[in-house]
Amino acid sequence: MSPAAITGGSGGTLRFFESTIFKKAVMASTGAILFGFVTAHLLGNLQIFVGQDRLNEYAAMLKSNAEILWGARSILLFCVVAHIVSTIQLLRVNRQARPVAYAKKNNSHSTLASRTMYYSGPTIAAFVVYHLLHFTTGTLHPEFSQADVYSNIILGFQRWPVAIAYIVAVGLLCMHLSHGVSSMFQSLGFSHPQHTPRIRRFARTVGILYFAGFASIPVAVITGILRAPIVHL
Repeated sequence: MSPAAITGGSGGTLRFFESTIFKKAVMASTGAILFGFVTAHLLGNLQIFVGQDRLNEYAAMLKSNAEILWGARSILLFCVVAHIVSTIQLLRVNRQARPVAYAKKNNSHSTLASRTMYYSGPTIAAFVVYHLLHFTTGTLHPEFSQADVYSNIILGFQRWPVAIAYIVAVGLLCMHLSHGVSSMFQSLGFSHPQHTPRIRRFARTVGILYFAGFASIPVAVITGILRAPIVHL
């Protein structure tokens, strides 16, 4: 094979990795993995309604498998970074393609979720950092217990500012998720006039159901449905 052919091949590979198609594929694939994590996280959190023992046993099971836990965390961290980087790169490509803004932008065919994707993402990322410091490491939780995850959640959400911030954050997350799921199918090539409306309805339904699931926990704490266990001396 000639040097020119080799150069051309490597140049073509480089152009592919710099292409918009590749960036969208990275965003879609990492988004799919993060969507899977959010689903698993929600199902795990909802075990709080089964009872204190069930949730604490589930948390202990996760912590007992340190290799799997840290492996999953490493993959998630990589996906978050790759998702953010590809998003920023696509945003720059879009701005370079249209350096002059619309005189009057028509939003009739867009949704609130799609229009706020680039803004909800950083807000969600900031909240995730706070959420980890609050419920995972306990750095920002004054009554944190390594063994009693149930009480951590109850005592944490009994503070109204924390509960409200959580509800707002999961609202943004589910809006982001709603548009992201729809865009994910399109980026992966599942785009058809007959199926696209169904995919969008599915994505909206997912966003609503996931918001209801996540928000139900702080709401249940605030309303007294979920309460901290009584310690008998």
